[in-house]
Amino acid sequence: MTTLRLHLRRYGDPAADGLPLVLIHGLFGSASNWHAISRRLAAGRRVLVPDLRNHGQSPWDPRMDYRAMAADLTALLDAEGLPRAHLVGHSMGGKAAMWLALTAPERVGSLVVADIAPVTYASRHGALVRTLAALPLGEIADRRDADVRLAATISSAPVRGYLLQNLVHDRPAAGVGGGWRWRVNLEALAQSLEDLLGFPESVGLQFPGPVLFLYGSRSDYVTGEGLPRIRALFPLARLRSIPNAGHWVYADQPEAFVAAVDGFLKD
Repeated sequence: MTTLRLHLRRYGDPAADGLPLVLIHGLFGSASNWHAISRRLAAGRRVLVPDLRNHGQSPWDPRMDYRAMAADLTALLDAEGLPRAHLVGHSMGGKAAMWLALTAPERVGSLVVADIAPVTYASRHGALVRTLAALPLGEIADRRDADVRLAATISSAPVRGYLLQNLVHDRPAAGVGGGWRWRVNLEALAQSLEDLLGFPESVGLQFPGPVLFLYGSRSDYVTGEGLPRIRALFPLARLRSIPNAGHWVYADQPEAFVAAVDGFLKD
């Protein structure tokens, strides 16, 4: 499998004792989503925060599934000279982290999964991908104009704000190019939504290490229906609800999220 060299942000002390921590963002996200959390968790730790393939500043590729993402993360550990690391993954990033832990458990010290389970979800993102792809980039005056246009089909201002982090404006170089573009590969996402909503076949796989599933009390991504699968794949898993948080649990309740992750890593 061809792996991609992921764009990477680094926090903390490279010489810190203990295993480093890798934070993995979700769909439509990037390493920048973790900035405030990374700074907090970097006290006494080395923290690495990549942009996943087809996201942020990382390369694009038509392939977008959890096997490929886990392979990219393994290659990142290799490139950094790290035999093992702790993983924290949110949503899509949580599934990528779970797959890495299941298929290469020797590379993972412990795992924190934020508001996702190793199950198949009904399509929630197809309409978002289509809406972003339909935005006439050549007609946009500014970011506010893009927000107004998206509001016609995406009513939630926080969701629009999250998605619009992927809209960037390039200045013309030598009189060529410039204008608005998406830094997320919408075509690859559209072609891969079925894979991203599901989870790879995992019969016979199990991660024997410590795992914490954190989920928002106002989110419906982690429910009782997913518990048997969680227990089968992660026998040492603990589950903890973060009060007054939705799917973006680390953004809704950052203090509680940091405290839960920090406490788990120190346990």
